[in-house]
Amino acid sequence: MISQPELLAPAGNLEKLETALMYGADAVYAGGEYFGLRAQADNFTLEQLARARDLTLRLNRRLYLTLNAYLLPGETDAFAAYVEQLRSLELDAYIVADPGVFALVRRVDPGREIHLSTQANTTNAEAVRFWAGLGVRRVNLARELSLEDIRSIRAATDTELEVFVHGAMCVAYSGRCLLSAALTGRNANRGLCTQPCRWDYALTEKTRPGQYFPIAEDARGSYLLNSRDLCLLEQLPLLVEAGVDSLKIEGRMKSRYYTAVVTRVYREALDRYLENPGDWRCLPSWREELESVSHRPYSTGFLLGKDDPQLEPDHGGYIRCYDFVGEVVGIVGDGRGEILGRNRFFPGETLELIGPGMRLARFEVQEPTAEDGSPLSVVQPNARVQLPLPAGAKVGDLLRRKRSQD
Repeated sequence: MISQPELLAPAGNLEKLETALMYGADAVYAGGEYFGLRAQADNFTLEQLARARDLTLRLNRRLYLTLNAYLLPGETDAFAAYVEQLRSLELDAYIVADPGVFALVRRVDPGREIHLSTQANTTNAEAVRFWAGLGVRRVNLARELSLEDIRSIRAATDTELEVFVHGAMCVAYSGRCLLSAALTGRNANRGLCTQPCRWDYALTEKTRPGQYFPIAEDARGSYLLNSRDLCLLEQLPLLVEAGVDSLKIEGRMKSRYYTAVVTRVYREALDRYLENPGDWRCLPSWREELESVSHRPYSTGFLLGKDDPQLEPDHGGYIRCYDFVGEVVGIVGDGRGEILGRNRFFPGETLELIGPGMRLARFEVQEPTAEDGSPLSVVQPNARVQLPLPAGAKVGDLLRRKRSQD
């Protein structure tokens, strides 16, 4: 019998956490104010973590906190004090990478479940058994592993295994990159990566100063180190059959729209497979949805055993087909809803409304009105407006506009 893996989604802030849960995540992972690896994300204060914990408990979902930075000398006391503050929240697990962090968590909060981050670069069953022997409950495997590698590790250990299925890939080995620190002084392994692998580079020749020679380019420039994004939607059955316990979506720095779309697609695909494995197929509509979020061209990474496929550069940068223009924050009756604008949109434009469970409806914007009832010729960002919505619209649904392909 096939076991049901967990769908684990990113939560860059409280709003994104609520969205991930609404759109089908079994669990979410978030960062606190300290010692995570996304220093530029909104991250969670202790008060916000408490609110997030209350919500996940009410919904019977799980909340994991990232503590996967590598500590520097002099930080251990501050880290121990932070974990002491976290204890009362009784989070479902901490995600760690540094053996020193692991030891401090065990000392300060010994009852807490610990998951091992991909930053620990776990690539074999012996390493999994080593960490399990110390008390680690789950290991997030390195992204450099093939499907056969994952199967062999599964056969050799009973420890929970977690695998990334979607999101950005790093040109370095599971995030161990020095480019940002060397070029900008902002250390990627401290959560401050400036993503210099995505910058627009060109070659120069020393006798021709000021002349730049692109290796490959489009209208936006050259991308020598710009790894493709990971998408394992079509390979979900292989991962489930391989015994993976948690399917993880990357993207704490991504938008709320990204969180909603990617989570709902993987939720639908996974549920369909678990309901009827023999008849499962990857629907084109699922892939079309994943194409709707801002992303680099997709790749299966290392899963299918190619030689360093993630290092194949994407010369075109990001693809963006839709704009996120609003969210439904209220249903006021008579077919009208209250919308919080996110980007400008206009009467007469065609929008799409999306919601959990792959709900989708197209409609023309008609008669938008301000809160005082006055008609509007444009809906501005952060404005609260009312307008007619398709039947079945619910609070939490999102509005998007397809971009012109000209």
